[in-house]
Amino acid sequence: MPEVLLFAQAREVAGCTGITVAGATVAAVIEELNERFGPAFSDVVAISNVWVNGEPAELDSPVDVNDEIAILPPVSGGLG
Repeated sequence: MPEVLLFAQAREVAGCTGITVAGATVAAVIEELNERFGPAFSDVVAISNVWVNGEPAELDSPVDVNDEIAILPPVSGGLG
């Protein structure tokens, strides 16, 4: 099953840094994550970028059992 890495707000809402989730497409994986972690997670994912194996991915992008999916919410910060 694909390994999903969670960053920033996605990690905070889910309460973990990563999870293994079944799914044949990015959309299927995200749907499973939304069911597991609820509406707050869904809200974060809606504004996030999703990458598969280090490359930007679309919702209809296929995923394989050995793929790594990263959920990257927008972040801000730095020295002021």
